[in-house]
Amino acid sequence: MRSVAIFAVVAIAFHLSLAAPADLSSEEDIPILKDEREMDEDGRFNFEIETGNGIRVSQGGSPDGEDGAVSHAGEYSYTAPDGTLVVVKFVANENGYQPESDLLPVAPEFPHPIPQFVLDQIAFAAKEDAERDSEEED
Repeated sequence: MRSVAIFAVVAIAFHLSLAAPADLSSEEDIPILKDEREMDEDGRFNFEIETGNGIRVSQGGSPDGEDGAVSHAGEYSYTAPDGTLVVVKFVANENGYQPESDLLPVAPEFPHPIPQFVLDQIAFAAKEDAERDSEEED
């Protein structure tokens, strides 16, 4: 189930590349402040990386179930170009990649109130259907 791990790393890298485009003309080296990795023989792993420009990534995972799938959980953060601290927590398991962040859009709560004009249209359509059904029976 390394594909989930690869997908998670690619998703993080893609997200970071969209959020803060690299200035390829810069010759500045960004130092790695922290790089800790741990891999157990049973498939469990943890890593934590921090760079000099404020990017932090931590992730852990362990085999889950008999099929060899690996569940991952982690977090990454960076500072957006406008100065906003972006923090994304995630889980990647049999249910897919599930990110959480205050900056991600959220669908409205359900059930949300249905506007009256929508209720009126539903009633009108139901009335038309009933009239059509009664005409077909005749």
